Amino acid sequence: MLSTVPTMESLECDWDCSQLFSTIQSVGPARSGSASSEPNQTHSNSGLDESNLKLSIIEERKRRRMMSNRESARRSRMRKQKHLENLRNLVNRLRIENRELTSRLRFLLYHCHRVRTDNDSLRSEYTVLRQKLSDIQQILLFKQLQQFSSTWPYNNVPVMSEQTPPPLII
Repeated sequence: MLSTVPTMESLECDWDCSQLFSTIQSVGPARSGSASSEPNQTHSNSGLDESNLKLSIIEERKRRRMMSNRESARRSRMRKQKHLENLRNLVNRLRIENRELTSRLRFLLYHCHRVRTDNDSLRSEYTVLRQKLSDIQQILLFKQLQQFSSTWPYNNVPVMSEQTPPPLII
């Protein structure tokens, strides 16, 4: 019976496959010189062939599982590498965005400060101008009162002072 174990040349891997198959030995049919023992030998060789077949099937399954695990690990490493690269790109984009936002914030804070300073200056100027207007209004009102009082008809009548008592008529 032929072994189902693949040859070393048929396996394409980057590790030494000889270790994997070092426990498998191909056992060929043992022949003896006498014809009378040949049927018994065939029966015992078939038992060895079956155990070799079972071993080779088990080894083949192990080999397939190892190859599958290696491929899975390779895919996992690739996914991890891609994820890390995506995270690095995201970090770079966020750093750039952060710099732009920081720059915009500084610009806005500077202009906000300028507007506040201008606003404070304008408020103080408003207060000064309002006071001047109030003073001017009072001066105008006083001048109007003076002008009005000079044109008042009873303004020419002498006013008696309180110091002299009024004359008594007897």
